[in-house]
Formats: sequence, C-alpha cells, structure tokens
Amino acid sequence: MMSRTCGSPGPDAGAACSESVPESGAAISSVKKNIHILVGATGSVAALKLPLLVSGLLAIPGLEVAVVTTERAKHFYNSCDVPVTIYSDADEWEMWKRLSDPVLHIDLRRWADMLVVAPLDANTLGKVASGICDNLLTSVIRAWDRTKPLLFCPAMNTAMWEHPVTAQHVEQLKGFGYIEIPCVAKKLACGDEGLGAMAEVYTILEKVKEILLERDLLHQS
Repeated sequence: MMSRTCGSPGPDAGAACSESVPESGAAISSVKKNIHILVGATGSVAALKLPLLVSGLLAIPGLEVAVVTTERAKHFYNSCDVPVTIYSDADEWEMWKRLSDPVLHIDLRRWADMLVVAPLDANTLGKVASGICDNLLTSVIRAWDRTKPLLFCPAMNTAMWEHPVTAQHVEQLKGFGYIEIPCVAKKLACGDEGLGAMAEVYTILEKVKEILLERDLLHQS
C-alpha cells in the first residue's frame, strides 16, 4: 500500500520522501509498540499548520503519526513538509479491487489510538454532525471506535462560527463523546477579527499529552 506524499498523483508517489506505510489493522495490532495518532486535515486555511502539528506530535516520545487529508486541505500545505504517511481519497479506492482486499478507512480506524481532526472546517463539521461519510476522513470518523479519544479543532470565519447551526453541530459532536479543542479569537486570514481561528498548535499538543496521560497511554520520563 503506497502513501500519497509530495503532491505527486501517480501510483509511485512518495517513494523518495514517504515514511513507512501502516499495514492492515490485523498485522499492526500484533506488533504494536508505539501509540498511534491519526491526524485529520480539512479544507481550512489553518491546514497550513499541519507540518508544525505533525512535527510537534513526533517530538513526543513513543508516538507514531499518520495523516488523512481531504482534497481541499491539500491546497494549504506542501506534503514534502509533512514527514509521515499521508492518505487521501484516492488511496481508499486504489487499495480495494475485490472482496478480499483491505478497506482503508477501517484499517486506519483499527490502527489509530487517537484521532485529532485539526483543522475541522465548517463543511466537515456539518458532515460529521449529520453522519455523512463521503470521503476517506469522514468515513474514518463515522467508523470510529468511540472508546478511543477523538479530538476536534474547529476553524472557520467568524461569521460562520457565529451561525446558530455551528453551535448545534459542535454540541452534536460532543454528544458523540468527541473532545472539542475550542477555537480562539484573533485576526483571521480573511482580515476579519473574532472567534474562529484554530487553537494554537501548542494547545493541541498539550491536550493530546493530557489525554494520553489520563488514559495511561503515555508515561512521563
């Protein structure tokens, strides 16, 4: 199974700069040593912080990281700046040819100990709240094992954040047992000022460590 990295669309994409790709869930579980963190990136300008977030996670001892990206999120980062396996919609369909083949969104759901969706844009927030699963990331979320932590970091324009449906969607996700890392107020990329910016990467990393420690998945040295 080949990962998508460095922006190349071909079947041999990422051969030069991809990390080793997680195998099927069954194979992984028998040899697992590290804590597996799956990062989901959606189409907010805050996705430009994906390389920084991944690097921060990799700096935590004992973590192994992979990324699931939506197609729109790719617009905001350079895949060569993300030193881990990146999965996108094409990988799901290229893997599966017949009934005995692995199903990527299920394998990723089995592999991961935690899912961190950062950023979570307004569109994907609405999809997840409504149960829509029309791409790889939303399929992973729909199939997510809710005994495992799922963290979500909303990111959108202030006017979108203040729309009444946004609060309903956030509460719906929290009702599923997912953990919100709240957005913050600042000057946004569009020039507006107010709530809607994704939480700082440092805040996200601290929350990840806090939850892993609470669940005895991470031990402080």
